[in-house]
Amino acid sequence: MAELKFVEKVAARAGVPPETARSLTEATLGTLTQRISGGQAGALAGHLADELSPLLIKGTEDPEAFGYDEFLRRVADRAGVDRGVAERGVRAVLQTLHRVVGHREFTDAMVQLPADLRALAEPLPHGP
Repeated sequence: MAELKFVEKVAARAGVPPETARSLTEATLGTLTQRISGGQAGALAGHLADELSPLLIKGTEDPEAFGYDEFLRRVADRAGVDRGVAERGVRAVLQTLHRVVGHREFTDAMVQLPADLRALAEPLPHGP
């Protein structure tokens, strides 16, 4: 999926303008790269547009250990948004990433995250 289409999908899912969606996409992918192994990040990168794939390349195999709150703090800081927008953005990026890379590859990466972070990749239930 081309970068522009990826960012458009993130914008629609998160309910933010395209400029904000681009910042959230870059921030989320960069933070995800810190949190998962280098091999898994590289596997995901192979499915993304050339403009986005460098965000998932890291110099080390070892992931950093941090949880949900720190993940959202890093995304919010990098994207210059508040925590609520960061949370919606992370959810939108992970859901879009899931559709781009496919279920198996995505699941392989998500098992490296804590359950509360993995839950962000799940679609929100619709109300009655």
